[in-house]
Amino acid sequence: MSTNELSAPAAPAQFAFEDLLARWGELRENNPVHHDEDQGMWRVFDHETVARVLSDPKTFSSDFSGLTPVQEDFETFRMGNFVGMDPPNHRKLRTLVSQAFTPRTVARLEPRIRAIAGELLDQVSGTSRFDLVDALAYPLPIIVIAELLGVPVEDRELFTKWARVLFGGDELGESAGLDDIQRALDAISPTIREMNEYILAHIRHHRAHPGEGLTSRLITAELDGERLEDQEIVGFVALLLVAGHITTTALLGNAVVAFDRDPLVLPRLRASPASLPTALEEVLRYLPPFPELGRRTTADVELGGHRIPADSIVMANLASANRDRSQFVRPDVFDAHRNPNPHLTFGHGIHFCFGAPLARMEGRIAFEVLFDRYRGLTVATDEAVEFQNPAVIVSVKKLPVDVGNS
Repeated sequence: MSTNELSAPAAPAQFAFEDLLARWGELRENNPVHHDEDQGMWRVFDHETVARVLSDPKTFSSDFSGLTPVQEDFETFRMGNFVGMDPPNHRKLRTLVSQAFTPRTVARLEPRIRAIAGELLDQVSGTSRFDLVDALAYPLPIIVIAELLGVPVEDRELFTKWARVLFGGDELGESAGLDDIQRALDAISPTIREMNEYILAHIRHHRAHPGEGLTSRLITAELDGERLEDQEIVGFVALLLVAGHITTTALLGNAVVAFDRDPLVLPRLRASPASLPTALEEVLRYLPPFPELGRRTTADVELGGHRIPADSIVMANLASANRDRSQFVRPDVFDAHRNPNPHLTFGHGIHFCFGAPLARMEGRIAFEVLFDRYRGLTVATDEAVEFQNPAVIVSVKKLPVDVGNS
């Protein structure tokens, strides 16, 4: 068994996730259902309670539209964003989208994903050091999704800019309250408007010129005589285009960071590539891209011995739940062979991440291509690794790596 305790982060000044985990772990052990008066919200930290919150959409709603002032830009985006919907609208939209985004559609992407990964690494051919994020982790999932949707791949810098605005969260921290969140929403409103206008024009183009891409299939998807409206398609396309690539980007960078901590991990994975999926699941558990998911209570509810009023915000802490000793043996140890691994990184219940199969496949293929291309793959020791704000997203934004050319 290969184990690796990441007790010392690769870049201590920047990787504050370890500090957050320590505080969350103390709360998980002593006060797993916690009312944070400063933030004006409740937070849950243990695996059982987090799973309960995520699996009960009737009590813990994903729809926050009534808690903040209505903004037209967000309302138009929300119409097709089933991550923020409850049944029955959630079921209807997800069923329609499922007709176009099928497992077969995802499986057919494998050869193209492998080709794109190779083409991207060709651009850094002959160099012994490059930034893995810029060279592979960012562009790979964006290109895959852009081609899948039928949007211009050459606009990927625009999509990257949107993602950085929406998920940068530099102005937010662990102690952010409702006022801070509202200011953050106000700041990203122009980006949401730009996304809406761009994607709506894309959808109208596909209505006039149908093709084989996912967008054209979304336009023709039908359930009980109903089809998706343009604005509903906008919400899903935006979700897939922007949020859809973030998980894969984070997974690839986080995996390199995690694997690099134990010099035995990568050689063993290289010798037995069939174990890659298991190792990547452990990366998802250990370094979940999104550490928390928010819900709104629809009625008074008792949770962990506390009475939580209706219309309260409950933050389900995935990162803490993934370290719960009741579910995981040695949860603070990175074990590339961990099985079973009931992590909650992709969510739980009806909102289980729609793009999880694609993210998993992209992660596996990316490492298979890296293994074929390079003899070595290590994080540079003389150049800084830069991380995102871990209170918002656990991911690297700069990852210099040294490689050995094959």
